[in-house]
Amino acid sequence: MTTSRPKHLIKRTLCSLLALALLAGVGFYLRPMSYLNAWTYLQEDLAGIQSRTVQVAGHRVHYLAEGPANGPVVVLVHGLGASAEHWSNLAPYLAQSGFRVYIPDLIGYGRSEQPADFSYSVRDEAAVVVRFMDALSLKQVELGGWSMGGWIAALVAAEHPDRVSRLMLFDSAGLNVPPTFDTSLFIPSTAAQLDQLKALLSPQPQPIPAFIARDILRNFRLNGWVVERALATMLTAQDVVDNVLPQLKMPVLLVWGSLDRVTPLSDGDIMHRLIPQSQLDVFAGCGHMAPSECSAEVGPKVVAFAQQ
Repeated sequence: MTTSRPKHLIKRTLCSLLALALLAGVGFYLRPMSYLNAWTYLQEDLAGIQSRTVQVAGHRVHYLAEGPANGPVVVLVHGLGASAEHWSNLAPYLAQSGFRVYIPDLIGYGRSEQPADFSYSVRDEAAVVVRFMDALSLKQVELGGWSMGGWIAALVAAEHPDRVSRLMLFDSAGLNVPPTFDTSLFIPSTAAQLDQLKALLSPQPQPIPAFIARDILRNFRLNGWVVERALATMLTAQDVVDNVLPQLKMPVLLVWGSLDRVTPLSDGDIMHRLIPQSQLDVFAGCGHMAPSECSAEVGPKVVAFAQQ
């Protein structure tokens, strides 16, 4: 009897582990994005990236912070439907070069609050960025923005030039140029539309397994109203930056993917002409996701600019 008891315990333990593995597998199949997000957050924690929240205009805003606490400050602003994690490939170049990098989730995105009574316009999100800087006592920063985030960053720089020492715009939106694509793709409702969105964003889109695509579409059904509201305000063109870009006095870096289909390189050329002191760096073979998919090429250029 004494020898059979350990075998019985081992058998029960193995059965329990198998049951847990089965439950985890079923959970991953049904809600893969929750598991993938949890894995991403764990990796951030293991890498020493701080995950914090702060109250901004009465709303909870989540942000990531990495790099030495006493380093020169860089704030990075994500684009439409994105989150702080979209900077995960580029931010380490700055952090490892001695910069203190803060990456907020804009209100409505990522792990920040999603208030029903917020406009989600670029102008109101720009005010959020300024108040975020106030909340963290960031008097002056190097400010970067990607796509819609570039539009937001340009508004912040134009309206608060004393707060922005350098401006970095990555495949930025904001010009009074009508989109040449179907903007409803930013709120896909079918697997085919999701594939079209991926192809729009990247010249070499990676295939998405069907069960993951299903969960992504489920999340769009839950949160797509934020993107829809933001798009509606942007398409009015009421906050375009064509007239304010020439007023910028700080150094400006324009980063562009040569194959961008969302904000094409022609937009980058226009911005370059409107900002006489700007530097335009074009990355061949890259699309709208250049800061992420081409970070190995983009990162050193960004660091060199930020260190000038």
